[in-house]
Amino acid sequence: MKLLIIPTLNERKNISTLFKKINKIDKKLNILFIDDNSIDGTREEILYLKGKHKTISYIFRPRKLGIGSAHKAGLKFAYKKKYKIVLTMDADGTHNPKYINNLIKYSSKYDLISTNRFEQKNSLIEWPIQRRFLTKVRYHLINILLNISYDSSGAYRCYNTKNIKLNDILKAKNNGYSFFWESLYLLNKKKYSIKEIPIYLPYRKVGSSKMTMRDIIGSLLYLFKYSLKNVIN
Repeated sequence: MKLLIIPTLNERKNISTLFKKINKIDKKLNILFIDDNSIDGTREEILYLKGKHKTISYIFRPRKLGIGSAHKAGLKFAYKKKYKIVLTMDADGTHNPKYINNLIKYSSKYDLISTNRFEQKNSLIEWPIQRRFLTKVRYHLINILLNISYDSSGAYRCYNTKNIKLNDILKAKNNGYSFFWESLYLLNKKKYSIKEIPIYLPYRKVGSSKMTMRDIIGSLLYLFKYSLKNVIN
C-alpha cells in the first residue's frame, strides 16, 4: 500500500493539474490532501476530486498550523492505516510527479529517499535570483552547522514505514519549514539509510509562495539555536 501526502493552502488552481499528472504515473496511488483552511476554493476542489476518485482522502484543518505540522498529521494517518510506502510532495506544481516511480524504486533498499536540488546543474535556473541565493545559503548553513551533506530542506520524499519508526520522525519538534531538515537530521543520526535523487525544480507558475520573510528569519534562528544545542554541545 502506497500513500502520497500533499499539504495545501490556497492551491485551487494547481491541485487538479497536479492530480492528473499523478494519475498518469500511478492510478492506484492513494492521495491524502491536508488543507489548512484555504479560502480560495481549494477544499471544494478536493471534495470534487474525492467524489470522482476513490483513491483520494483528505484532512481539513481549522486554521494554518504549519507545513511541518501538516506532514506530521499525514504521517500519523499513514502509519495508522499501515501504508508501507509514504511519499510527500508540495501542491504548488514545483514537484514533478515523474520522479515518483524513482522514489518508490529505491524504497526497497533505503529507509528514506529524498530529492536533491543541487546535484543537477541549473536545477533552480527558473527561480528568481534572490530565492536561489536564500536557498543556497540555507543549504550550506544547514550542512555546516549540522555536519550533514544532504539537501535536507525539501519536502519531496519517500518513507519506508516498515523500517522507520514514526516516533523517530515526530521527534522533530518544529511545525514549520524547519521540520524537513530537523527530521532528516534526526533520522540520519539514528543511522537510517538515506538516498538522494537529483531533480529539476521549476519555479511555481500559478499562485504565490506561502513562505514569508518571517518564516525565513524564524527558520534561521531555529537552525542556529538547534545547532548550538544538538551539535556543538
